[in-house]
Amino acid sequence: MAIRKLLALSRRPLLLSGRSASTAAALASHDAAELSTSPASPPVMHYDRLVQAVRSKIRSLDDPDPRFLRYASPHPALADHTSILAAPETRVTTLSNGLRIATESTLAARTATVGVWIDAGSRFETEDTNGTAHFLEHMIFKGTESRTVRQLEEEIENMGGHLNAYTTREQTTYYANVLDKDVPKALEILADILQNSRFDEKQIERERNVILREMEEVEGQTEEVIFDHLHATAFQHTSLGRTILGPAQNIKTITKEHLRKYISSHYTSPRMVISAAGAVKHDDIVEQVKKLFMKLSDNPTTTTQLIETEPAIFTGSEVRIIDDDIPLAKFAVAFSGASWTDPDSIALMVMQSMLGSWNKNAHGGKHAGSELTQGIAINDIAESMMAFNTNYKDTGLFGVYAVAKPDCLDDLAYAIMGEISKLSYRVSEADVTRARNQVDH
Repeated sequence: MAIRKLLALSRRPLLLSGRSASTAAALASHDAAELSTSPASPPVMHYDRLVQAVRSKIRSLDDPDPRFLRYASPHPALADHTSILAAPETRVTTLSNGLRIATESTLAARTATVGVWIDAGSRFETEDTNGTAHFLEHMIFKGTESRTVRQLEEEIENMGGHLNAYTTREQTTYYANVLDKDVPKALEILADILQNSRFDEKQIERERNVILREMEEVEGQTEEVIFDHLHATAFQHTSLGRTILGPAQNIKTITKEHLRKYISSHYTSPRMVISAAGAVKHDDIVEQVKKLFMKLSDNPTTTTQLIETEPAIFTGSEVRIIDDDIPLAKFAVAFSGASWTDPDSIALMVMQSMLGSWNKNAHGGKHAGSELTQGIAINDIAESMMAFNTNYKDTGLFGVYAVAKPDCLDDLAYAIMGEISKLSYRVSEADVTRARNQVDH
């Protein structure tokens, strides 16, 4: 657009009138006299004028107005945004028993979230006790020595709060969302359910049936089943390959003793982090935790030591389940990924973002930032796709999950593998460049 304007200006005739015209005529006659005595200069072409205009513009960019430099300098410069990115500050205190307390205070807020994050999940179970961690998550809310189930529910509802929990392969979490004035009460409830749960036999039987129904629902969710099979085949004969819910036979035989033993073995202070964010003060939380969490086991065994005895070994393999009654094919392809602390985990997160995710019902795939998404949407070779990057303490899984028509699987697989290979090459090339720069410096 700028070049077109410059060309238009160069072609515009010079308009003269009145006194200016007579002055111009006089100057022209003077120039003609000089030209008769001096050699003729080469004519100025439109392209030359354009070049001069562009050079003038570049000079103005090299030495711009100071007001422009204040906000948008054309010259790259390093800027430290730590003060912005680190707000609010994360404060961590470790007690003498190994229990850690982490907080992020936003005193302008009127709500807060407090929770207990525990290094304990299905990975730290045996084949006979697989499913205990998830069973325990259900039983934690079924009454304590000082509270019945109804009292616990009424306390949370009267606060207008939300109490919840979830279990993964390596972590179990209990948390509460409450108003700022109810933070001490929420902490007291969390301490009570984790240290004083009753595990009534009637409640155990009732939750046993609830979990078995939940298992039936999960088995009807194809995506959940696929990822369970993916772990089972990727980490064969290891604890990481087991499901979170456990087999039905184990659910039917878990007892009160199993639950108490799991708590004493894994719900230990060195493997716990009590976290609070929002309308909280770090020192206040630390003082409350010191008073409330007094009954925790201080068993020094860490998850790292447990993993060393039974490491997860990735095995390249596949599982295929054929069901002609299902009109669409659903599959996941994965590679050995990176652990939480592996520097490569950041590169894999970037690759996951570049691969993207897409669903045909969402539209917009043809204009997505991901080349893989664009290709899938334009060629209509899948109903949906999603890149995933799962990290564990010593390994991980990186790959793509997709749903497609059976006759599109070859094209889809070719597109996915081609894009992953291309991104892997780009990332490795960037690593080489960065390493060379470090050597040069």
